[in-house]
Amino acid sequence: MSPTYNDGDWLLFRCLSGVKMNGAQRLVGEVVVFERENYPGILLIKRVMRADENGLWVEGDNKEASTDSRTWGLLAPREIVGRVLIRYRRS
Repeated sequence: MSPTYNDGDWLLFRCLSGVKMNGAQRLVGEVVVFERENYPGILLIKRVMRADENGLWVEGDNKEASTDSRTWGLLAPREIVGRVLIRYRRS
């Protein structure tokens, strides 16, 4: 997610349990924390670009170096863990 977030940054996020498709539209433009069903225990962050009845499309801010929905397709709302609120940049 460079240049927005970098290695060593600390992120504070708000947990969002049970995101429903009808409420997913409000996440467009937000950076979310999610856990792919195929990779349990690994948390990822990406920006929600769009949401529709089929799921959420997420992309990294550095498109040339990001693995995201362009590779895996849509996220299911149940994979969303939370929404990033603030970053603390360590010096």
